[in-house]
Amino acid sequence: MKNTTVLISGASIAGPALAYWLNRYGCAVTVVEKAPALRPGGQRVDFKGATQLAVLERMGILQEVRRHQTGGIDQVIVDADGRRLAVMSGEFTGGDVEISRGDLAALLYDRTAGSCEYVFGDSITSLTETAGGVHVTFERGAPRTFDLVVGADGIHSNVRRLAFGPESQYVSFLGHYYALADIDTGPDGVMYNEPGRMAAIGGPKAPAFFVFASEELDYDRYDTDRHKRILADAYRGGGWRIPELMAKVADARELYLDSISRVEIDTYATGRVALLGDAAYGNTLGGFGTGLAVVGAYVLAGELAAAGGDHRMAFRAYEEAFRGYAKVSRQGNAGAFLAPATPGKIRMRNWMFKRRFLMWALLKSTDMFATNIDLKDYPSLAGASSAT
Repeated sequence: MKNTTVLISGASIAGPALAYWLNRYGCAVTVVEKAPALRPGGQRVDFKGATQLAVLERMGILQEVRRHQTGGIDQVIVDADGRRLAVMSGEFTGGDVEISRGDLAALLYDRTAGSCEYVFGDSITSLTETAGGVHVTFERGAPRTFDLVVGADGIHSNVRRLAFGPESQYVSFLGHYYALADIDTGPDGVMYNEPGRMAAIGGPKAPAFFVFASEELDYDRYDTDRHKRILADAYRGGGWRIPELMAKVADARELYLDSISRVEIDTYATGRVALLGDAAYGNTLGGFGTGLAVVGAYVLAGELAAAGGDHRMAFRAYEEAFRGYAKVSRQGNAGAFLAPATPGKIRMRNWMFKRRFLMWALLKSTDMFATNIDLKDYPSLAGASSAT
């Protein structure tokens, strides 16, 4: 694989994780990211089970992740008067180790920036496969040709759109939206529900976290002012502290709003282009996205190394090895769980958190999903895993 040139779109988690392994296997890696720089902070993400922790260990970052861990936060579910109804435990939401997305991205970037090329503030505009590579044009930079291209650019993947077809063919809207707001709320760790909407403060995702049911909306994903108006409209007339929170959202330092959606695609690769992470098997707020991305990066890079750079063989092996593990992403709808549609469904969800045997069963099932893959020892693994 020495000197194989690979372009990765996306510098959040999946992209830098793949860059780490490809670089260890001798590839010349370029990572292009639409944002002008790494995004700091962000929601907390977690890793579950021995398999995901083993990949972090092989990357040499497990102890650093532990040093940056945020720790599971119990979320007290309250009624409109602030009375305690139930507790969503930090063990349930935080996995075995939890870390802010920004801190994890920085750890991965620090381990790859010196040996991989990062291009911020740019995006791919076209992909044209030739006999010997993929000709790529960019919004800002000059055209270039790479041996391989990988879309690690999220559930709204630009690479998937260019190489596979329109987003509407692969992404299903699940009936809810969510928003993360950086506002001053206090470290309360409190969650409140009304039918079809949830508001949480000081919890495991962000200072303020909202989930609400909605018909599919038409809006610019980069128009923050429009996002604030959407959120205000969705929570109009709400009880508890919702009026106070909406007033603060208007002046939020940062706000991110997106749909809760699921990616379903029959194949992870076409020609010399492959998909990784949420671009291939995303399920918004499904609880497995970061772990799937990091394990997927390990498997994809390892299969390329095992195939000696033969992308056809490697991409087939990646899909065969990973599809069973990634099938968890096709299950569940976090929106319906976090923002139940009726008072009865809210009570039922809260009742579940009061039954320790049900919580134990749920935690055991997540452990089963998180370890449902046999990690191979790929070529040069010993040398790669000893590096820090």
